[in-house]
Amino acid sequence: MSRESAQRSAFSGQHPRHWAVLVGCLGLILCAAGQPRAQSPTAPDLFSVPTRPQPAVTGDAAGPLRITVADAVLLCLQNNRAFAVERYNPVLTRTVEEEQRAAFDPVLGGTASRQWDRQPGGAGGFGNLTAASTDVAVSAAERLPTGTSLDLGLSGRAGSSTGGDSARLGLTVTQALLRGFGTDANLATLRQARLATLASEYELRGFAQGLVAQTEQAYWDYTLAQRQIEIVEQSLALAQTQLEETVQRIRVGQIAEIERAAAEAEVALRRENAIDARSRLATARLTLLRLTNPPGGSPWGRDIETLDAPTLPEKVLDDVEDHVQLALRLRPELNQARLQLQRGELEVVKTRNGLLPKLDAFVSLGKTGYADSFGGALGDLDGNGYDARVGLTGEFPWGNRAPRAVQRRSELGRDQATEAVENLLQLAQVDVRSAHIEAQRFQERVAATAATRRLQEEKLRAETEKFRVGRSITLLVAQAQRDLLQSQIAEVAAVVNSRKAVVELTLQDGSLLARLGIAAPGAQAVEPPGR
Repeated sequence: MSRESAQRSAFSGQHPRHWAVLVGCLGLILCAAGQPRAQSPTAPDLFSVPTRPQPAVTGDAAGPLRITVADAVLLCLQNNRAFAVERYNPVLTRTVEEEQRAAFDPVLGGTASRQWDRQPGGAGGFGNLTAASTDVAVSAAERLPTGTSLDLGLSGRAGSSTGGDSARLGLTVTQALLRGFGTDANLATLRQARLATLASEYELRGFAQGLVAQTEQAYWDYTLAQRQIEIVEQSLALAQTQLEETVQRIRVGQIAEIERAAAEAEVALRRENAIDARSRLATARLTLLRLTNPPGGSPWGRDIETLDAPTLPEKVLDDVEDHVQLALRLRPELNQARLQLQRGELEVVKTRNGLLPKLDAFVSLGKTGYADSFGGALGDLDGNGYDARVGLTGEFPWGNRAPRAVQRRSELGRDQATEAVENLLQLAQVDVRSAHIEAQRFQERVAATAATRRLQEEKLRAETEKFRVGRSITLLVAQAQRDLLQSQIAEVAAVVNSRKAVVELTLQDGSLLARLGIAAPGAQAVEPPGR
């Protein structure tokens, strides 16, 4: 059989055992790839809100938006534009983790080439084509977390000018002995990437908590603005009634004409207050619409009807120390800082290993077969011919200056991260204690402002009666009306501010989402390194 016929028969399936050898070789490296390795954690659902009916968005896109405070929070988490942007960050960060995991994935390769040779001819010319050879090689390589590298390859040459075809199956195992040895050093970068993914989830949780707090507070600000308009309009109506009574009493000669100016001035002042109140309501409406971003087209022309009245929170505040302990476990930025400290510890491990000289041991084993055809060479691989090689390779930069600088930088970064955690621990306590003081202050103000409003009502009633019997003047009645208006607004504002202060307290102690029943990543406390 000619060489060309032998080659065709080798590749046409007449030697299936040769392909079985090739498949078996690749199977070995894939089995090595299947060795246990650290897996990327399953990404949790980013956010899970409590099961509840859809927000009461009634009518078409131009109709009023009738919502409770819980509806507003739900709309915010579903539709807020800024939150939609932030939700990409954990997913994007997770791709870096997958990229680092790919460092331990097997790599398959192959080459194929055809070579022609001409022998030199006489008188400086070239002779006829004397040989043409084909080289084929397939390989599979993998790096293991232990610092071991595996390289399995099958190569062959057909039509060699040396007078025969050959095939070689070889396996090379290289093991790092110093630099790059062990899972601690080799998995440090992957573990850092995982910590970065977790940190991005805590960052998202912090953003969500801040957004939910803004939405709740915006809801109560809008409710307060609505109530202020009602109070101001009632006060305006009262001032107009007082003006009409003053005009009537002037007409019958019971009081002097000069009293009319004070009454008219009070009506004008109430109209100014009404204009300001409507402006505050419009601004509060825009803020709440931006945060909730209700569906149905452009939201800016929609009115809002709040269904929850501003009432004093039923739950009594917990002890401040309980809130502090919550904050030390749940504050997202504090957990982020702890993760950063863990990343710093891994960086120290990685750079400390980088100080070592590079020293690798290798073992290479091969089986080679020779025959008149490539198929025959593959069949000869189960013969007695083999080759083996063992050895060491190493290198060490003179002075090792760069690795020492990198290692020193990693130690300084870790120490800085430690100080950052301690600083955030202190700031968290200050924030929680300050928020607790504010929540207590506003809860106490509710009763005080209610008492002030009742007394101002009595004062206005008394001043009005004195005016009707001629024992007071319009200016004093107007002042009493003004004081009552301020006390009414202060009472409603105290209730609203009390609700907002509780929201701020739960934001500062990190429990806001949990108290609302919202499941989100970053709910678990991060333990400091070494615990």
